[in-house]
Amino acid sequence: MNEYIIGLDIGGTKTVVVVGDFDANIYDKIVFPTEAEREFSYTFEKICKNVKATIEKFKKIKGISVSIGGPLNIEKGIIYSPPNLPNWKEIHLKELLEDKFSLPVYIEHDGNAGALAEFLFGNGRGYKNIIFITFGTGLGAGIILDGRIYRGTTDTAGEIGHIRLSTKGPFAYGKKGSWESFCSGPGLLRIADYLSPGKFKTTYYIVKSVKENDRDALKIVKKCAKYFGKGLAILIDVLNPEVIIIGSMAIRLGDIFLKTAIEEAKKESLPIPFSVCKITTPYIGEKLGDIASLCAFIYNVKHYKKLT
Repeated sequence: MNEYIIGLDIGGTKTVVVVGDFDANIYDKIVFPTEAEREFSYTFEKICKNVKATIEKFKKIKGISVSIGGPLNIEKGIIYSPPNLPNWKEIHLKELLEDKFSLPVYIEHDGNAGALAEFLFGNGRGYKNIIFITFGTGLGAGIILDGRIYRGTTDTAGEIGHIRLSTKGPFAYGKKGSWESFCSGPGLLRIADYLSPGKFKTTYYIVKSVKENDRDALKIVKKCAKYFGKGLAILIDVLNPEVIIIGSMAIRLGDIFLKTAIEEAKKESLPIPFSVCKITTPYIGEKLGDIASLCAFIYNVKHYKKLT
């Protein structure tokens, strides 16, 4: 009989409850709106209702694994008002879930969880030093060094979107010219407003136009990709990774984005670390969020024990 893990992927728009095993096979999935504007107690009640139903259905549950945005104290499982969950003020989520269900609970930053998913089951397999980049509404990273997740002193490692690439760029993440101001969903629209004012209202339309080989859309994507490559070069020179995996928008924007970003990274980084760094997109694809939600538990209970 399989040993199951319940995974919670908690975002500002939706929450996903999945059931999987230690090999990341997914057996069930429930999706419901998070309703982030409501108080924590309201959403927590919905989470508990769905977790309870899942436990009753699958019986042999080993524990609960959570993927959620920061800032947070990962070891204690305390959530400190993430931008997409502003009403979750110092929420002791790990303790609350353990008290409610009498199961072990592990919590991880969603960027780190994505890195672990690719490290254990995707394009990071076989490597010890990898960086996983979340490239969507914002820009962040999960970092694995020497086969271990690197969280930093205050669990804030990986906030790459805050790196300044230009003193004259658009404003995002608290400063002008931050990496996130150029390379994110909103950043792509900022570039579009500069290069083709009024033509593109949404990132969806930019992606659609790229696939149709629209000249203006291709210029926008190439501009974004060049800034992305400049940021990649910083990571390559400082951390010397074996592989960098870029999620979300990099998949949707296609080969033109990845090719341009790699070309720019090659120009900007040192030759030796660049020569050993593979830059790619996730192997897992659309299942990444589901599998990532299981990985805090898998890593701590199964993989981390092998390292200690």
